Amino acid sequence: MSRTTQQIRYLGAAILALAATPALARDSLGMFESWGAFRDAPGQADGPRCYAIAKAMPSQMHRDYRPYADIATWPRRQVRGQIHFRLSRRLAPGGKIVLSIGEQRFTLTGGGGDGWAADRRMDAAIVAAMRSAQSMTVSARDAVGRGFSNRWPLAGAATAMDAAAIGCAGVR
Repeated sequence: MSRTTQQIRYLGAAILALAATPALARDSLGMFESWGAFRDAPGQADGPRCYAIAKAMPSQMHRDYRPYADIATWPRRQVRGQIHFRLSRRLAPGGKIVLSIGEQRFTLTGGGGDGWAADRRMDAAIVAAMRSAQSMTVSARDAVGRGFSNRWPLAGAATAMDAAAIGCAGVR
């Protein structure tokens, strides 16, 4: 499969992931490899949200959800670089969620089908790790105890995160 074909597939997948969220007006800030950058249109009570987003790599394994990763900024909430993962399966209650980026490992918090960094310091460490790695993988156990993982390529992630940050830079 050509690189262009992969990029088109990832773009389509990212759009599908966005379609799974509540309908909001969005401005595209650009596509960077398999990562997209978007800004919710102004008018939200807490202002616009800007984010970089990518769909997980394809898998033949069972999926309860369409997995994606996003890194969001809400300037009016003073939140920058918040990590979120929508995983492919419902998580086991109280189960461990591990994010691997290069040689670094992060234990995430979460539930249902979602995972987040434990705090803002971890968000910042994950964003920094993403900028210098080729891929990242989240591993966990699903609701029936089976292990699974979701993987994301990181080519274009840094540029998409930067575009999202710039997209909300002037918001106060």
